[in-house]
Formats: sequence, C-alpha cells, structure tokens
Amino acid sequence: MGKRLVDGISKIKNALMSKHDYVDLESNSLVYSVCEILKNEGYVKDVKKLEESGNKNMIRVVLKYMDESKKQPVIRTLKLISKPSRRVYVRADELKPVMNDLGIGIISTSKGVMTTQKARELNIGGEYICEVF
Repeated sequence: MGKRLVDGISKIKNALMSKHDYVDLESNSLVYSVCEILKNEGYVKDVKKLEESGNKNMIRVVLKYMDESKKQPVIRTLKLISKPSRRVYVRADELKPVMNDLGIGIISTSKGVMTTQKARELNIGGEYICEVF
C-alpha cells in the first residue's frame, strides 16, 4: 500500500465533505482496483481513466449522493485501516463483517484486491486496506 492510495482516499473524503460531483486521483493498479470495488458495490457512480492527463495516470471518480438536492453522500465513513507507517495483515478467519454487513472492507490478497466478504468465501487473508459504510 502506498502514498497514492492514502492520498486518493483522503481526496475522496474531502470531495464528499465539499459536495463535489467528482474527484481526479493520481492512479496506479491498487488505487484503480479499490475505486472499481467502490463502484461495483454502489458507493460511487463511475470510475474513468483520463486520457488527457499526459504522462500521469489519472482517474476520475464520479461521486454518488443519496439525494441530489441535499447532497448527502452514500459513503458515510471511509476509514483507512492499513497505513504506510503501520501495515495491518489479517488471516481469513480474522475477517469479520463490517457494521453487521452494512458496510464493506477492502483487502489486498495474493489473488488481487477484493472485499472482505469475498476473501472469507475464498478463505484467504491479506493486507486490510480500508472499511467503507
């Protein structure tokens, strides 16, 4: 887990608090995978690679809100678990449901980045990246 993911999660949280429609992130495969999971689980509307960004890999994350007039974000909490200064690794039997399965956990495993629920089904552990609810 690197600086780009930490920066990306911070930018998403700040954009939601500022009620922006989208946020552009500097990307790598881990950042893109985490954003794709957020899209597949219904927490963001869309994730697109930006072609006009020149030599940097940039993605645009289109944020999702419950009610467009009130702008209440779908993501209430985006909590970073593993940090560059303190990595958190979990075994498959240590993976617990997030908020009684109302939220998701995102984990980086040897089989790729996935939700903690899928990791429990496949019985594999890895680095616990973040929780979303």
